[in-house]
Amino acid sequence: MTALGAGALAATDPGAWQQVALDWRAWAATAGRWVAELRTCAAGLRAAWKGAAADALAARIGGLLRRLDLFRLGCWAADQALSEFAAALARARPGGDIASATRADEDTAAILDGLFAVPAGPPGGDPPACTAGPEEVARWWAGLSAGQREWLCAARPGWVGSLDGVPAAARDRANRLMIDGLPIAGSLPDRLADGDGPRAYLLAVDPAGDGRAVVALGDPDKATQVVTQVPGMTADLASYGGELARAERIAVRAAELAPERATSAIMWLGYDAPDFLGEASGRSSANAGAPALRRFQAGLRATHEGAPARQTVVGHSYGSLVVGTAAARPGFDADSLVFVGSPGVGVDSAKDLHAPPGEVWASTSRSDIIQYAAVSPRSLVEDLVVSQARPAGALLAFGRPEDDLYFGTNPADPSFGARRFASRPGGGHLGYWDEGGPALDALAAIALGRGDVIPR
Repeated sequence: MTALGAGALAATDPGAWQQVALDWRAWAATAGRWVAELRTCAAGLRAAWKGAAADALAARIGGLLRRLDLFRLGCWAADQALSEFAAALARARPGGDIASATRADEDTAAILDGLFAVPAGPPGGDPPACTAGPEEVARWWAGLSAGQREWLCAARPGWVGSLDGVPAAARDRANRLMIDGLPIAGSLPDRLADGDGPRAYLLAVDPAGDGRAVVALGDPDKATQVVTQVPGMTADLASYGGELARAERIAVRAAELAPERATSAIMWLGYDAPDFLGEASGRSSANAGAPALRRFQAGLRATHEGAPARQTVVGHSYGSLVVGTAAARPGFDADSLVFVGSPGVGVDSAKDLHAPPGEVWASTSRSDIIQYAAVSPRSLVEDLVVSQARPAGALLAFGRPEDDLYFGTNPADPSFGARRFASRPGGGHLGYWDEGGPALDALAAIALGRGDVIPR
């Protein structure tokens, strides 16, 4: 394929390609409604009709349902390819980057040429063991034919969608198929259907209990930099929309600072976040979530296309303890660690975290309640003594932020050794993502690897 000309690139409207992507997404939604109606009819037939003829009709309906599922998988593949093509054109146009636009054109054409691959049946050999690492899973997936991958996405969507080491595009399609009939309502399905902003990739979902979900905005396997954000206490499927919107602001601001570079922002709720302050005062949720976060980050590294992406992991509130626990052991796939509004990260020094030199960052707003509410037992005793020992002691003891918190030294305290950045004094516990604020600028700059522009 010949390179695009400068005139053709300038005249190309990324929005038109995005609309085509949305049309494919709409076809998938329409087919989903047909599937739901057919399943209802099939259930009614099985209840009211028995015998060979009923069995034959049920088999025909089952075959039709499988073909509709394959059609939806193909629609979502087209939606993904065209959404990413539109985003690539938008990045290329301001600087006239013909080479990147041509590569995107070739990649998109290859995906579209392979749409609606005929399933080849189940792959031979043994699937990866449950103990297999993401690198091993990635090698197994790469060795499958297109038809075998399509069969797995259609026949075992829940399993494929949960596998770290399977590319984000395949996981998203499998998970979208898998959530049919699951009790998931509200902001998550709305964002998956939304045509505004970067395309959402559903990388994991589990409605059990309070619910878990992992959503990437923009394909992380194609991005130049990937930001994984881990939320804190009370995060669940019901609050997921707000959590995801905050992560998206980092990607949007990064695109404003470096419009030629692709940033994928991920909201990683892959653990059971504490619901109450009593639960949040212990480490059990973080200890349970840290291995899953380590595996997820390794999966991002294993499936990424081309040169490795810069991987930044942001922990907010209790999520910073999850990140700190994951980074306390060697081999955590993160190029930068960021802690905001932290109750402590499980260690007392940045030197105890496995991150590249100078790549541990922290900020806590002066008005963030975390540094007043998450005081360590030792500091609480000292404050009680001070409050009783002198006039105005209560104000002296409890009217100032603490640096000795539930889970160690406040990472935003100079003694911790992180690189600190500014946040709005009145921003409270959620102001780090306020548009126009210094903390959001810092988060985007860190994601881009531009530590020289961080406000001190």
